[in-house]
Amino acid sequence: MSNSEFSLKFPNEFWTATSGDLSQKRDHIATPSVTSSVNYATKVVIDPAEKHQDWLGVGTAITDSAASLIWDVMNVKQRDHLLHELFDPMQGGCSTVRVPLGSCDFQSQAYYTYDDVPSGEHDAELQKFSIGEGEPGTKDATKDLKHIVPILQEILKINPAVKVIASPWSAPAWMKNTGHLTYGGHLRFGEFTGNGYEDKDRIEYVYAQYFVQYIKEYQKLGIPIYGVTIQNEPSNAAHWPAMIWTPSQLADFGYHFLRPALDHSFPDTKMYFLDDSPHALTKPITEEVPQEQAMVFDGLALHTYMEPYDNLYHASRAFSNWSMIMTERRCMMRETPEDASHIMFGVIGNWLVHNGLSMITLWNLALDERGLPNAADSTGRRGVVTIDHTTGKVQRNLEYYMLRNFGQDVPVGSKVIGSTNYTTDGYTGSIGSVAFLAPDGSVSAHLYNPTGEEIETAVTINGCGNQWQKVTVPAWGTVTMHKSRVSINESKVPEDNSFKLNPTPDYRTDVAPGEEQ
Repeated sequence: MSNSEFSLKFPNEFWTATSGDLSQKRDHIATPSVTSSVNYATKVVIDPAEKHQDWLGVGTAITDSAASLIWDVMNVKQRDHLLHELFDPMQGGCSTVRVPLGSCDFQSQAYYTYDDVPSGEHDAELQKFSIGEGEPGTKDATKDLKHIVPILQEILKINPAVKVIASPWSAPAWMKNTGHLTYGGHLRFGEFTGNGYEDKDRIEYVYAQYFVQYIKEYQKLGIPIYGVTIQNEPSNAAHWPAMIWTPSQLADFGYHFLRPALDHSFPDTKMYFLDDSPHALTKPITEEVPQEQAMVFDGLALHTYMEPYDNLYHASRAFSNWSMIMTERRCMMRETPEDASHIMFGVIGNWLVHNGLSMITLWNLALDERGLPNAADSTGRRGVVTIDHTTGKVQRNLEYYMLRNFGQDVPVGSKVIGSTNYTTDGYTGSIGSVAFLAPDGSVSAHLYNPTGEEIETAVTINGCGNQWQKVTVPAWGTVTMHKSRVSINESKVPEDNSFKLNPTPDYRTDVAPGEEQ
């Protein structure tokens, strides 16, 4: 194939580079010339004939902390610019959002659920259920209506196709064996609240209806719930809202109570298993989840805070109908470029996608320059962006660039396709790659360098013969490639504002890949 034939195959190309230290921030680089001479460059072959999972998109969590900064601190113009920058398909292209079903540790308000009653009472008919009082976004609004709902409504105006996934941190205290939202505890399994011994009289049945009522209330506000998980981090008895479930308890509740409740009212709503790090998969999932119960779940939800990541294989290949989505991860404010890159570009953006991941949703969309608001002492964290809590100015973190690499260059509905990979874990070895084939025939790819030195890489697409394009991948950084026969989204990342960070002390419960826990 001649150079002219090669260029006719994909007349439009867009390449960017992002370094781990952010000295390059999705910098547009010149399209590499075509050559048959590779020399010592690391070869990457992209193969559109090798098709894998569907790509569902990327996004981030809208916690009360993040939403309060965007709604209360930013002015209307700042807020509009940020949300368009992130969620407009012609800009950042984020297409997923995760929200707490009730409160979590990142709160600007006191902890709450949607059915809080005095200690010693219960509300089996959910007559006191409420996602908040007042008009959304007003000063006197409460709970979800104060910050989360108005932000979601703004996002859905920008992109009505954004998928919203909801996860509870705790059931109402009266449904738990401890009577408290915090420090774990578990659902009052097998206990009755009505006048009888039928399933409808069980706590489990009432809790399933709690999910349904939540989806109904959000639907009234124009916010469809794409999917739910049963519990955020079911292995974590944290001192913020938390609740413990074993894998078998999750499967049993989903099979006997939550899926039937959803099928009755919202059969299209997806239900995902686990919502925890791979360390919670201590044995093959088929030993804890019968096939019959597994079939009512739509997939596996993952966090990546704790190793061993290889535990993923205990579940990822077990059930053919399951898709795999990532629902949470973030970096610390003092993370080194190497560690942050290994987390975001390496394990999440490379290794997990290579191993079947269909969606990436990171933790807090925004925190301030101190890592706040925060209702617990889970401090030292940062958001996808940092917002100055006095001015509403914005700085973009490495997490932002990882999401934008996908959101801007990989259309939702693409297929992950084959590509050469030289890292088996995302943070050691040499060049890692992931590649995608879009519905319009476009091909995009990300190259990740897990080392502290630049690596010259040569890329070709199967079917193009001995025709290569050579590019230098920066240390702990990425190069993105987008080839198309149609127009390409070449929007630029806005310049960061200038303000000083003043991080709170680290409260670290996780480490970068390969470090000691």
